[in-house]
Amino acid sequence: MNVTVRGRTEHFRTVAFDATKNSVLLIEQRLLPHEFKIVATKNFRETATAITDMIVRGAGAIGATAAYGLAQGALAFRGCDLKKFSTQVENVYQVLKSARPTAVDPVNAMNDVRREITRGETVAEQQALALAAAEQFANDDARHCAELGQHGAKLIRSGMKILTHCNAGWLAFVDTGTATAPMYAAQAQGKKFHVFCDETRPRSQGATLTAWELAQQKISHQIIADNAAGHLMQRGEIDLVIVGSDRTLGKTGEVANKIGTYTKAVLAARHKIPFYVAIPLSTIDWNLKSGFEIPIEERGESEVLGTWGINSRGQREYVRVANPASGARNPGFDVTPAELIAGIITPAGIFKPKELWKQRRKLGFAG
Repeated sequence: MNVTVRGRTEHFRTVAFDATKNSVLLIEQRLLPHEFKIVATKNFRETATAITDMIVRGAGAIGATAAYGLAQGALAFRGCDLKKFSTQVENVYQVLKSARPTAVDPVNAMNDVRREITRGETVAEQQALALAAAEQFANDDARHCAELGQHGAKLIRSGMKILTHCNAGWLAFVDTGTATAPMYAAQAQGKKFHVFCDETRPRSQGATLTAWELAQQKISHQIIADNAAGHLMQRGEIDLVIVGSDRTLGKTGEVANKIGTYTKAVLAARHKIPFYVAIPLSTIDWNLKSGFEIPIEERGESEVLGTWGINSRGQREYVRVANPASGARNPGFDVTPAELIAGIITPAGIFKPKELWKQRRKLGFAG
């Protein structure tokens, strides 16, 4: 997407790779919307830490980051011994896989890279194939988002008021995004609509990231408190809900997404408002049989007990908000049942959740 900083507009991808320095280039998302900065991770462990610490976040973005991180670790290997190289790749894979457990995109992305690596007969060939496969994943992620945007734009009519939760925009993917992709496509078609961004506590990605994106794109929007959505639905002020997903089960149609998504789906069903989920193909998990099998990340309690912001000196600062003697629970994701979802927006079209398995060949399942 295009970003305007200090009056200058440039196109950026959320994740990129500097082959000359063997570095992964990331937008430092914790600083947004107050500062736009590109950081470079120097090795695969730094890349894994960037995922864990949420310098980069969002299903497709951490998928591409993991793919580049695997290639980065492969390229750092010195020598010609294929067995030792294979051990190195496995070690890098496990470190990156454990960085954040809920999203399936990093595993799918790295599995793509590892499959391609096996085509090479020497270490040098396998290293080159690793980087090419990572680049391919990143390009596919951007293309899939653009394609699903064209399908999803058909759901948007001029005058609509749309609710979205967390950030499933271009910052969460390599480019364009998922939940925002239909909005960007609809805007390009000349449609006028308004977007409500859930603040999305505890990290407030809706208030900081989605709102920043929509402002950059000049799309009409307002930030609302997470608990305000039901009130607006009850009064007929929301016509459509579009969210993203960190893992969608191909066998059941269940969707894991940022905590609070399930709540919005229940509210939307109560008020008969269509609730859609937008995903690239890499977000589909074809193996798990139940949403209760999805590993739900429990993050540190400090995210709930306080908040980060910019102080009067322009410095990023953490402020404790909650009662000093209290602890907190902080599940990062929840699971929305298929029956609450009107449709899954994919690069191949819009499907009912229960249709995913029947359409698995069209959706890229090779098993």
